[in-house]
Amino acid sequence: MTEHVLAAIDGSQFAEGVCDYAAWASLALGAPLSFVHVVDNHSWAPEEQNLSGSLRFGAREKLMEELSALDEQRARVNREQGKLMLEAAKARAVEDGVSSPTTRQLNGTLVETLVELEKDVRLLVVGKRGETAHQASGHLGANLERVVREMHRPILMVPKAFQRPEKVLIAFDGSQTARKGVEMLARSPLFAGATCHVLIVGAETAEHRSELAWALNTLREAGHHAEGAIRAGEVDDALQAYEQESGIDLLVMGAYGHSRIRHLLVGSTTTAMLRSSRIPVLILR
Repeated sequence: MTEHVLAAIDGSQFAEGVCDYAAWASLALGAPLSFVHVVDNHSWAPEEQNLSGSLRFGAREKLMEELSALDEQRARVNREQGKLMLEAAKARAVEDGVSSPTTRQLNGTLVETLVELEKDVRLLVVGKRGETAHQASGHLGANLERVVREMHRPILMVPKAFQRPEKVLIAFDGSQTARKGVEMLARSPLFAGATCHVLIVGAETAEHRSELAWALNTLREAGHHAEGAIRAGEVDDALQAYEQESGIDLLVMGAYGHSRIRHLLVGSTTTAMLRSSRIPVLILR
């Protein structure tokens, strides 16, 4: 099966951004676009409100029957809402120029379902929060870190509104993963015509200058206009400051490693950083 761009759709305010960025990626990569809505029938189970222990004999059975019927009704409504969202996403993608996007609705938990689908995925596009991000549910906001940890495909996490990326920043540390990221950035049709920026966070050393020169040369040899810098300080602060100074439209980062940059994406900092970013973040594996 041809690898495709997979966009995870839910009822959050990020859904339109997911549609538009997914359509942009599909057209740029020349890859088919598929939308998926995952119905998690257990995400709203009222566990903390179990009052069955205080009920008299006979009342508990009646309550459980009513709760079961209510769950079935909620699941049915959720499925119907999901179908409408998928139809709207497909129509929006067609307006954006995608010829034949596909849709599917699956039952299960979000992360496990995405992992099952990943073998056919070239790029996963998700919003930075799901519709129930404030709850401990199976949607995007609650499980953002798990999606990053468990998926083995590039993940594009997007804001609410689409803006065509024209200035791309890659957080670079000289590692093998980061070098692969620069090489991917250099040759990917996703960034054709974009200005590529490279930022190393650390001391101004000969090693860092050599690493930066390699990255810039790799990008320039591929035809990109490339700029770069070495900045001291905390990684997240340095990245955000550079983003604002240079008008960056998209941030590229590696997902794992032991450097200060990649350490950001291993732990609780992940969710906070990705949610606070005003621009899309492309996570490479």
